[in-house]
Amino acid sequence: MKKIIPILILIILIASCKSYNNNQTINNGNDSNLVENDTVSISSDETDYEIIIIEPGFNAWLVGTARPRGHYSQQWLETRNALLVQAWNQRNLQPSVYNPDLYQLRIDYDTRTDYGYDVNYKLYNYFIYFQLKYNQRLTSFVPRI
Repeated sequence: MKKIIPILILIILIASCKSYNNNQTINNGNDSNLVENDTVSISSDETDYEIIIIEPGFNAWLVGTARPRGHYSQQWLETRNALLVQAWNQRNLQPSVYNPDLYQLRIDYDTRTDYGYDVNYKLYNYFIYFQLKYNQRLTSFVPRI
């Protein structure tokens, strides 16, 4: 019995050790390439508003998975964005309840301002992407593509 306990402790210590695998990105000395691919600048030609989203994978998802431009009307997008922004900002104000790493910044979205179709389209699709990627549900609407 005295020999079994130290062996069990040794097995538990070995099993609890974790090796850390730091996946490194090979960028051949070009740091801006990674940032450019993961950055989506949302701006409208007819307005002066701009949103910058730095989210790995969002740009590829927007091009390859999201519904095409023109699928939703601007009014529909504005209505959904108003609800989603409100839910986002409520979570941003409650870091003890919701993960503060997910809801880092407050979104300033005024429903009386016309941001244009492109801004509303990309903002809405970011919310869909965010909910699917991080398994979050901002409103009662099921996020779907």
